Amino acid sequence: METERIILRPWRELDAESLFKYASDPELGPRAGWLPHKSVEESREIIRTVFSTEGMWAVELRETHEAIGCVGYLPSSSSNLAIEENQCEVGYWIARPYWGMGICTEALGLVVDYCLEVKGFSVLWGSYFPENPASGRVMEKCGFTDTGREVLCPNLDVGSNRPVRVMRLP
Repeated sequence: METERIILRPWRELDAESLFKYASDPELGPRAGWLPHKSVEESREIIRTVFSTEGMWAVELRETHEAIGCVGYLPSSSSNLAIEENQCEVGYWIARPYWGMGICTEALGLVVDYCLEVKGFSVLWGSYFPENPASGRVMEKCGFTDTGREVLCPNLDVGSNRPVRVMRLP
């Protein structure tokens, strides 16, 4: 899946240094519910264990061929939200140097199309911390609407005690 600026592709262990460069940023992980990475080896292990699952892609900047973020979906069995079997939860993050450029919206748009057209999910869900409204705007630009609900996600590494705002498509 690709646009003029990005390519969504499987993560590779060779991406570990790039992942660490961005995922060690103390501003990034906590906005998405995870701790900043502490080493290249930790980033490599995340690629092996978390990012190598079906439905998870590296966001590669076409110009540099560098992985600058992650986007994907979780089936109901892995979701942070209580959702039905034919539904999924989407998630994403983009490295701070690329915030505000629309890259995250492009990446999520590709995943939305894939989830609806290829996987046939009936409903897509997403969530964000209210103190990170830019994440909510990304979903809105991709057609999600605010459900008005806030829930806790107790399995998050960071923020399990803070509510997330729940979004839905359609």
